[in-house]
Amino acid sequence: MSSERPEEFSASDTRQASEPAADQSNTAPRNGGDDASPQGATILVRGETVRGQEPNSPAKGSPPKDKEKTPLKAVSEAKVKLQSRLPALDDDTDVGVQKEHIVVRDGKADLAFTGTLLASAAPPSASKGHWQEYRIYETNGGKHVFSKMSRSVFAEEQDTQEAEVFDPSPSSVPSQLLRSARDLARSRPLTWMDAAVAFFGYDPLAKDLYRKLGSQFEEHIG
Repeated sequence: MSSERPEEFSASDTRQASEPAADQSNTAPRNGGDDASPQGATILVRGETVRGQEPNSPAKGSPPKDKEKTPLKAVSEAKVKLQSRLPALDDDTDVGVQKEHIVVRDGKADLAFTGTLLASAAPPSASKGHWQEYRIYETNGGKHVFSKMSRSVFAEEQDTQEAEVFDPSPSSVPSQLLRSARDLARSRPLTWMDAAVAFFGYDPLAKDLYRKLGSQFEEHIG
């Protein structure tokens, strides 16, 4: 009979052999403790590997963190003051006063003349930070100057300015062209009011400008 005895394994030996695997897998306490597994832990359940929820994971339906917000535009304090005074304009006190004027034009020479500001108009508000200003001048020489300015309160956006001159003299080429077209259409001479309508149109701000000049811009019918 062989003298070799089969190896015997006690319960304590079995427990010691299994402890390294349990330590490596970061399992919960064996004695039924209430301590929860740390987030991100790997737990062995009947031979299957179950990973905990990733820490700091966004809630379902929440917007992505990397979504960038639209940057706010810088505004000009000086133009914000102009906006806050609408529909009043800086040169409202110049209406009807004869003085020297300089009307700025983009891409063309500025207009310098002595004359009178007949009327101006601006909207009652500019909630989106943009608005227009209309003006009509009469020079001492009997010409009319039409000015349209588009303003913005944002510092990075430049104001735009355009202007035209109506000269009733037949020697004026633009006047001759407009006059001939008008004569063919209505058989009457072109006036500065016709030129104003051609420049400003009939938008609400233009109509407000015309009302300040009187009823001559209205179409009277019998």
